[in-house]
Amino acid sequence: MSADDRPGTFHVTTDEQLRAVSNLTRHRIMAVLRFEPATITQIADRVGLAKGSSSYHVRLLERAGLVKVVRTRKVRGVTERYYAMAARSIELPDPGEGGPDVLMRHAVADLEAAPAASERHVRMAHLRLSEDQFAELGARLQALADEYREVSDPALPDVSLVFALFRPAQPARAGGGAE
Repeated sequence: MSADDRPGTFHVTTDEQLRAVSNLTRHRIMAVLRFEPATITQIADRVGLAKGSSSYHVRLLERAGLVKVVRTRKVRGVTERYYAMAARSIELPDPGEGGPDVLMRHAVADLEAAPAASERHVRMAHLRLSEDQFAELGARLQALADEYREVSDPALPDVSLVFALFRPAQPARAGGGAE
């Protein structure tokens, strides 16, 4: 199965699937498998795990339906399995009010683990936007990410892009009434 043959989006709907994607190690394994299939050994090398740990995490992802075996080959009498993501993207359920956003937690952990000397572009902007502007900006950010996903080359180094567009909670006003 090539990346183009995969379904567009995998919707996480069960507790088992949510537990599978909520783990940082499994998140990193899925990042390895996003562009090209890999064996347990290749995954272990890329993520920095022992082969046994890599195998355990891949089995959990496979059982949840997030990754699948896309080809096999015999190597010295052993069947080598190549795993790939089950879809081009994963959609998580809304964490709900006050719930932790799994993707943002993983993004921050990956950013903190990135080499300190590597180039980074981290920005935060506070804006005041109408509902239409908010929707337009969200669509433009998604289109930009999709555009660059289409030209991604698995032979090039990994790059992570994370964006969160949201309206922050508004603090309660002192005095409880309108001014």
